[in-house]
Amino acid sequence: MVLNYIWIALFVIGLIVGLVNQFIFGDANTLPSMMDSTFEMSKSAFEMALGLTGTLTLWMGIMKIGEDSGMVRKLAHFLSPVLTKLFPEVPKDHPALSSIFMNVSANMLGLDNAATPMGLKAMQELQELNEKKDTATNAMVMFLVLNTSGLTIIPISIMAYRQQMGAADPTDVFIPLLLTTMCSTLVGLVTVSIRQKINLFQRAFLVLFAFVMALVAALFWSIWGMDKGEMETFCKVLTSVLLLGTIIMFICYGMKKKLNAYDSFIQGAKGGFQVAVSLIPYYLAILVAIGVFKASGAMHLFQEGLTWTVASLGLNTDFVSAIPVAMMKPLDGGAARGMMLDCMQTYGPDSFVGHVSSVMQGSTDTTLKILAIYFGSVGIKKYRYAVGCGLLADLAGIIAAILFSYFFFY
Repeated sequence: MVLNYIWIALFVIGLIVGLVNQFIFGDANTLPSMMDSTFEMSKSAFEMALGLTGTLTLWMGIMKIGEDSGMVRKLAHFLSPVLTKLFPEVPKDHPALSSIFMNVSANMLGLDNAATPMGLKAMQELQELNEKKDTATNAMVMFLVLNTSGLTIIPISIMAYRQQMGAADPTDVFIPLLLTTMCSTLVGLVTVSIRQKINLFQRAFLVLFAFVMALVAALFWSIWGMDKGEMETFCKVLTSVLLLGTIIMFICYGMKKKLNAYDSFIQGAKGGFQVAVSLIPYYLAILVAIGVFKASGAMHLFQEGLTWTVASLGLNTDFVSAIPVAMMKPLDGGAARGMMLDCMQTYGPDSFVGHVSSVMQGSTDTTLKILAIYFGSVGIKKYRYAVGCGLLADLAGIIAAILFSYFFFY
């Protein structure tokens, strides 16, 4: 319901601002630009879904091998001390727990294309346990808020974009990005845990937290003293090893269990293609609304108003030019990425705005888009408190991105 209001608001505000610009301020191109944006975004929505088809089909096929071979059950059993407490509604050996873990792991490595099919697979498995097929369960809400909070340990794509734009040190956003995403994830986890009355001071959670801190420390130790080229190579090799290792592990375990891995892969891949096609309407709805909002001039108007407000409070306004990235991030990752690249191109990748926009881009994931697509893929219409908790985590990530950027780069 909340997403419905936001979607309508984007259209209504965009239409009002567009009409004012067209007929009061005399900008004859406003309404034609808004109309053109609907066609462009419709095309983009189809192309995005089509582009996702290959990756989605591949990973859902691999996941099917893991499911049929019993590997997912082993992973779920290994992770059960933590996952069963975060997702008490899900049976201990259910494959959804493994899919959730793999989705979160891919997100931590900044691999959106690999994370999405795993996440959609997890939603399908969680829906099997759902008694009210149109209403999100507690497990679904917890999973999606953790997903949208966007915990990223290795922001490969952002570092690659910064290098492409000519940054002197593309990896200088690594530490602030890690700290920022940890803040947003922590806020999302705590918020949902409070709503679901989950005690986070249990031994399993404390051990996990200590383990994550140890991994982060080990990662810092590994890359300490590397130049930017060595760090980028290290990150790429690490993520490649993890992903290829997952594929090989599933196939080899299937062979050990004398599973017809090829047939399992084909069965899972067919489901991946069907899911990809079903996502087109959800991509289209969100992207068209964003296109109208931007083309009308509403985004620019908001930015100008925010600058005036911040200046009136006596605060530094240098970060305001990066705010469009923060605004677009909950709606669409591609649009936010475009805003980030525009900031780096306009102000320079090594400018304060260039750094803030980079950290904001990696602070959280595309909350509203993910909720629309993931819930839409299994027919969920009642999101309950998922939107509120997800946006609260986004807000925490944005504030943290601004504060850490001032600390590291101003």
